[in-house]
Amino acid sequence: MTAQLGPRIEATLGSVATTEARLALTVGILLLTTLIGWLLLPRVVGAGERVAAERLERFLDGRGESSVETLREAVPVSFGLRAFVAVLQLGLFALAAVAVLTLWGRFSVVVAVLPIAENAATVAGRALLSVLLLGGAYVASDVLEEYVADLSADSDRITAHQEQLLSRIMQVGLLVIAGVTVLGIWGVNLGGLLVGAGFLGIVLGMAARQTLGSLIAGFVLMFARPFEIGDWVEIGDEEGFVTEITIMNTHMRNFDGEYVVVPNDLVTNQAITNRSREGRLRIHMEVGIGYDDDPDEASGIAEDVLEEIDTIANNPKPYVIPSGFGDSAILLDLRFWIDPPTPQARWRSKATAVERIQERFADAGISIPYPQRTVSYPPETAEADETVERVERFDDEGEGRAGDGRASDRPA
Repeated sequence: MTAQLGPRIEATLGSVATTEARLALTVGILLLTTLIGWLLLPRVVGAGERVAAERLERFLDGRGESSVETLREAVPVSFGLRAFVAVLQLGLFALAAVAVLTLWGRFSVVVAVLPIAENAATVAGRALLSVLLLGGAYVASDVLEEYVADLSADSDRITAHQEQLLSRIMQVGLLVIAGVTVLGIWGVNLGGLLVGAGFLGIVLGMAARQTLGSLIAGFVLMFARPFEIGDWVEIGDEEGFVTEITIMNTHMRNFDGEYVVVPNDLVTNQAITNRSREGRLRIHMEVGIGYDDDPDEASGIAEDVLEEIDTIANNPKPYVIPSGFGDSAILLDLRFWIDPPTPQARWRSKATAVERIQERFADAGISIPYPQRTVSYPPETAEADETVERVERFDDEGEGRAGDGRASDRPA
């Protein structure tokens, strides 16, 4: 392209033969360059920036504001505009210099410098395009996150955990595409990078099996949805409320106020009890009455007590049934529901039920026996023990007489 454009420029400007014409044309080029570069160019760029900003705001429709503000703080608009204007002015003055040198018959200097200028322009263009791609990917990732959040708010099928994972996957994919495109712009061999990344992935996979297991388990939890943020769950030996679900870990807050982090691979390998999923929870309690008491009467009294407790749901109604024979009592199984299921409601309802049932049973003369044990012996064993006791008592009396000093005074 330089070989074709150079002779044309030289033929056009080299046709000016007189010195006066060259001087006049040189002054005209310099004045026109100054007029365009210092007066018109900044205004045109400023107006274009305002129009582009308005159209960008309309296109984003309120999304991506945080990322745009971050980019504006990192690279102020005024600085970016000045830099862009400076680049355009430099290019304009370079063209003016080429025109003046060609006009005065110094095109050989232009030919010698032009390859260097082309390389510099190529590098500058690649750098500018790379910055634009990365900045656009950053803004687009923020827009995607807000778009997924809006989609999740309009749909009941997408949980907070799925929303987070979907946003992260889309953001990572977008940034990877932008990074690969930037590497392609700079002419980096992507085939070698992919081969190296493959070997590196194998090494990392062998060294970080636990981490990869947690990562895969995070995706399993995203699709299986055994629990959501805010649910009351029991995972293995840990029980509490789910506060956060990430790709790697599940965060919980137990009833002691402790912060518990469980790796996702351990979550998927243990039994999970979700007490919040159905919106209500059934509680079991046992109380024993004496064998001389009436189980039907005790069951009716216990049911009346349970129906009077505010924290216990009336639909379905609580009920009490005799469940078995204990060592010292007839066992009654108390079953009732709490709605909504919370640890506070469970503890409060059980404590209130124990207090009121004990009072009502005492008023009705129904005993709640404590464990008792009766020890008895067969008749033969009792007679043998009595004989042994008499022999021991006789031996004690004989020893007492043998120790009496008066017995030793008798003659042999």
